[in-house]
Amino acid sequence: LYIKAFCEGMDEIADIQPGIRAGILLGYKNNGMEWLQDQVKEKDPSWFAEGETKNPQRLMRALEVIEGTGISITYFLSGEKKVRPFNIVKIGLEIARPQLYQQINDRVDRMMKAGLLSEVEELVQYRYLNALQTVGYRELFEYADGMITLEKAVDLIKQNTRHYAKRQVTWFKKDPSIQWISPHLPISSFMQGI
Repeated sequence: LYIKAFCEGMDEIADIQPGIRAGILLGYKNNGMEWLQDQVKEKDPSWFAEGETKNPQRLMRALEVIEGTGISITYFLSGEKKVRPFNIVKIGLEIARPQLYQQINDRVDRMMKAGLLSEVEELVQYRYLNALQTVGYRELFEYADGMITLEKAVDLIKQNTRHYAKRQVTWFKKDPSIQWISPHLPISSFMQGI
């Protein structure tokens, strides 16, 4: 999504006061998903009818926009691609799945040796923040809570990272403008054709 936003631009949405977001986040933390869905359904029914109603981040964003501006977030979403003052060349590196999965497993092992567990233990009190709702942190929070063993947490990090990588590949394969090459080819040989 970051690449899409960079290449195609983003819709402009009015600035929202930070207190509104904080209040919604607290409401979600205290009351859960059903409360969040009910709030959006009541306050922005047009977005709720078409939006991602099971995605708490999207729900909170829709709610903060309607509360902060009095206008549905759908008003701000034009979906128009912005003209970019530069050429874009998209290159995808294609790696055989067994090799990719081995690289993921090795990387997780290196992260654990480098102190990922210590980092997570220092962040337990902040576990509800968006930035910590990611692979690696979630599994180690479960370990810190005594729900799973450390070995199981590491195995889940590897497994969930592999699943995430598979979703990324599927996402990028939908983009016909990406030119796929082997990472073993020199980039200069590819760039001559552009």
